[in-house]
Amino acid sequence: MLIAITSEGPTLEARIDQRFGRCSYFLIVNTDDLSFEAIENTNAMLGGGAGIQSAQMIAGRRVTHVLTGACGPNAYQVLSAAGIAVITGCSGNVRDAVRQFQEGRFTATGGPNVADHYGVSGNFAGQAGPGVNPAGGAGMGRGMGMGRGMGMGRGMGMGRGMGAGFGGQQPVDTQYQQESGEDDIEALKRQMQEINKRIQELENKKKGKGK
Repeated sequence: MLIAITSEGPTLEARIDQRFGRCSYFLIVNTDDLSFEAIENTNAMLGGGAGIQSAQMIAGRRVTHVLTGACGPNAYQVLSAAGIAVITGCSGNVRDAVRQFQEGRFTATGGPNVADHYGVSGNFAGQAGPGVNPAGGAGMGRGMGMGRGMGMGRGMGMGRGMGAGFGGQQPVDTQYQQESGEDDIEALKRQMQEINKRIQELENKKKGKGK
């Protein structure tokens, strides 16, 4: 099984990068033998759309899961559309995260756990949620501050007031959001069109084999 892990470095001993779209590296790890490929994330310095571009890159790597600290709504939507389970709230080093995954201690999150542009210009602090469920295993780690007055006031288009609430995280640059939000939306639309086109091609190919 192949999984992707956001990493601060190109080795299994490196710490997990808390950012998805702007992480330093993606490690594509084979959980059967711990062989891996380290991919430098060239999208980290993009002015906008880093999450979408990184998600698109990972979607082409045939991984089943992504392990990270934080995943925004645009990247989450692309990964989910590609059938990739997202596990947030991860911390520690990559090797330990792989071991915990092998032991079944992680549970896929049900949605993004940070707002758009998390990690822009270093605007992130620590880990985005504890990632541990009451039973002792690693869980969803969403920490969104729902309904507790800790939201960032953006609502993330889902009417749930999902805010940061990540233990001291500074608000993201709202001016940057306004300038690049439209670009992100257009990039996401293009990505969804590509995914839907690929799905249709696979369905047509399957139908052709069934005749």
